[in-house]
Amino acid sequence: MTRTTGIVFDIQKFSIHDGPGIRTTVFLKGCPLNCLWCHNPESKQGKPEISFISDKCILCGYCVAVCPNRCHTIDGKNHVYNRRLCQRCGKCSSECYSKALEVIGKEMTVDEVISEVLKDVPFYETSNGGMTVSGGEPMAQFQFTKSLLEEAKKHKLHTCLETSGFAPMGKYRKIMKFVDIFLYDFKESHPGNHLKCTGVPQDSIMKNLIELDSLGVKTVLRCPIIPEMNDRKSHFREIANLANRLSNIIEINILAYHPLGKSKSARIGADYLLACSEFPDEDEIRDWIDSVQSSTKTSVKKG
Repeated sequence: MTRTTGIVFDIQKFSIHDGPGIRTTVFLKGCPLNCLWCHNPESKQGKPEISFISDKCILCGYCVAVCPNRCHTIDGKNHVYNRRLCQRCGKCSSECYSKALEVIGKEMTVDEVISEVLKDVPFYETSNGGMTVSGGEPMAQFQFTKSLLEEAKKHKLHTCLETSGFAPMGKYRKIMKFVDIFLYDFKESHPGNHLKCTGVPQDSIMKNLIELDSLGVKTVLRCPIIPEMNDRKSHFREIANLANRLSNIIEINILAYHPLGKSKSARIGADYLLACSEFPDEDEIRDWIDSVQSSTKTSVKKG
């Protein structure tokens, strides 16, 4: 039995965009980046959080009765949730019939996660799929991520690790033998823009990618494209140029911006930092893909 624990915020089955085949993607909480467009803002903090969707609230008052810190008040038709008083104990969510209040993030053991993952082995076998560990940034829970991947390999599962690349290279060396494919983010090619958009410098991310490639690690470049931020020709050329430098790259994934992070941020009481709020249309996404593909032989696909 593996008793190492981590904070998991979702286990998504039948994933088809997080590596080859049908996969189960395990999403972990915690991320050192602060991307302006973050699609999973609930993953940023490493600890459990409370999601509140006011439109679901039926004003039953059970949360008011059980909350030890009096975070909830109901005034007429209004439910006010004071997050500053909240200790994230989850008692309110356990009593919330309408699921207006939910805890995001659960402490789980490696064995508990793997038990869920193994339920879909027949689908992995028929599709060449497996398990993907994502986030957040899985390397932020390094020991749990490493143990999870080790256990998956004991069961002969194909494994992918989605990462921003922002972690010590020594940790990647320790984990790489348990990872079949790294889904490696390339968010912005200009160093100054990278710092502005993600809150972290680019240097170590690029060095880690080049070193992993030199060690024979297979990678897929995952490139989020955000309208009016990095949807420029020069960035598309740099994506292709980077792919052309890598000896073990499998493909490039273009990840089109979606505005769902805005509503997710509201649910956890976080600010959404990006003004853009529209889905790009399919023709625009096709142009992005064609622009990158025109400068590289590496296959470019919508992710």
